Amino acid sequence: MAEKKEFLKGRRPVTFVDLFAGAGGISEGFMQACTDDKYYDFVLASDINENCELTHRVRYNEQLGLGTKFITEDIMSPTFLKHLLKELDGKEVDVVTGGPSCQSFSLSGRRKRFDKRDGLFNHYLKVIRALRPKYFVMENVKGLLTKDNGRFKVEIMREMRSIIDDRAVGNFLTFADKLMKKSTSSFLAAAFLLKLQMEITSDEEKANNYKEHFFDLLDSQLRNVTRQIDYRTSKSNRYISTIRHGIYMLRRNEQRERITADIINEKTVSNIDNDLFADKFNEFLAAISDENITAKIIESIDQVDDLKKAGKDTEDLKQAIDLYSFSLDECFDELSNMAKEKKQAEEYDTIMSKLRLYNVEQMVLLSSDYGVPQNRERVVFIGSRNDQKPITEIPATVKQDEKVTVYEAIADLDFIGNGEVRTEYATPEPHPEWDGLIKRRKVDGEITDTDEAKTFAEWSKAGRLSHRFDFECQPFYVKDKDELNGKMNMETAELFNHQTSAQNDIVMRRLQVIGQCGGYTDECKAKLKELGLESQKRNYFVLKPDAQSPTVVTMPDDFIHYSRYRAMTVREMARLQSFDDNFVFQGKRQTGGDKRKSEIPQYTLVGNAVPPLMSRAIGNEILKNIQ
Repeated sequence: MAEKKEFLKGRRPVTFVDLFAGAGGISEGFMQACTDDKYYDFVLASDINENCELTHRVRYNEQLGLGTKFITEDIMSPTFLKHLLKELDGKEVDVVTGGPSCQSFSLSGRRKRFDKRDGLFNHYLKVIRALRPKYFVMENVKGLLTKDNGRFKVEIMREMRSIIDDRAVGNFLTFADKLMKKSTSSFLAAAFLLKLQMEITSDEEKANNYKEHFFDLLDSQLRNVTRQIDYRTSKSNRYISTIRHGIYMLRRNEQRERITADIINEKTVSNIDNDLFADKFNEFLAAISDENITAKIIESIDQVDDLKKAGKDTEDLKQAIDLYSFSLDECFDELSNMAKEKKQAEEYDTIMSKLRLYNVEQMVLLSSDYGVPQNRERVVFIGSRNDQKPITEIPATVKQDEKVTVYEAIADLDFIGNGEVRTEYATPEPHPEWDGLIKRRKVDGEITDTDEAKTFAEWSKAGRLSHRFDFECQPFYVKDKDELNGKMNMETAELFNHQTSAQNDIVMRRLQVIGQCGGYTDECKAKLKELGLESQKRNYFVLKPDAQSPTVVTMPDDFIHYSRYRAMTVREMARLQSFDDNFVFQGKRQTGGDKRKSEIPQYTLVGNAVPPLMSRAIGNEILKNIQ
């Protein structure tokens, strides 16, 4: 056990699980976080990629001696949640973190219980619903806030706030049942109650039973309506057949989902895209979607004049069919409108405040506000369970004029040339004109003159976990899991991940011109063309020693060193992200093309990570508030 006994004394563990863990930026920050009476117990991490697991196992199991488990599986796999619960073995989880991509979250339709177009975001929420932690943290790109004119963010917030507290369901359904019976027909009231039960219950078997009862009710109402028109019309009219068959297809959602999954898989395997097959495949997938089937049913009802004879019964049928496509939050909106009409809005709001399990706050965090030498903006959603204090902000740890500069972060690593690997610290190239930028700081970046203060580089070398851990072993590097499992070829060194690519003379001259121009401007591009050094790359960023870096990316040659005019090393990029030097990035240093997505090399691990010092601030704020 590498944890110091004096650190653990008097402190209680707060358990956390890190999903979409990547390199471990959130994990690392949470492990640094602590208060006088609490610290984080890192129970489990998960990611789809094996190199993420390799990096985690070396760091947390081997170096720190923790028993943290790792699940290497797609969160969208039908077995993921089962495996997660098995690994947790009944252990209560206080905090869940993760950064699921929201790109697959659909705005074209309204997600509901039996709509499986979930994507990563809704599978993340599925884990939240199962574990019901005291807090959850979801981080994402800032652009999410403005996508589709802000509608994307609104829908995501609705989904997060639709997680309900099982203990309040009984009172809510009793209230809803009484309200609906006063507001609408007995058929619609029954259909609405079944829809609510279908969406709210945490029991999948019960949810399926409610769904079957819902469609039995629709079938009964359709028979009631068609009995009121000519018999021959009800049996032979194409539009009525469309209504009848459409309701049957909606009921058989599982069968349609299997067909949809098979077709999507076939499209992927056969690379069907931008060809003469793609449109027909897509047309068929659209034809069997809930949205299209529902639209066809309602359109068909409106096409049969005889159905208008059934009056209110026909309109109720249309409303019930449309109701099936409602999300839970849209059901809540309908109830809210009913409550206002019946002068019961205050009672409704009180019941809803107890029903919603989480208060969710959204905030935009700038990493440089937390001692990170990088201007990286991320949107962070923090869900606070209704028995916990809501967290509405993450206070900055450094003032505007105290921010860590690029020079502070990497100047001491400036002893490497083109095509070199350096495994020991050495004397850096001197730059006395910038040495005044180096400040003594607390671990979180605040400038101070106390005895415990260190420069950013000193904190990086000493490690920001030394208050809690004596390492079980020295940092080491392995190429893959086989080497780790067999304890083979384990490379030890003083310094890791500090290697530059061997660039030819043309590339070196190009980077020098861009660096001397101060950026990849139009004027610079013209000069490169004049010298025969043009590049097809769209972006080069010349780092400014006296400022913060722009957002660290996964492409090493996008950034140009401020004085050496070369691409950055993995270690330098990791410094800009605020990773300690003893955090070793495992696996391949870099790969090309599409392999970068599947193999997740070191540069990608670094570029995709949440800066540990920023996640440390998030973790500390939760520890201060958690009960």
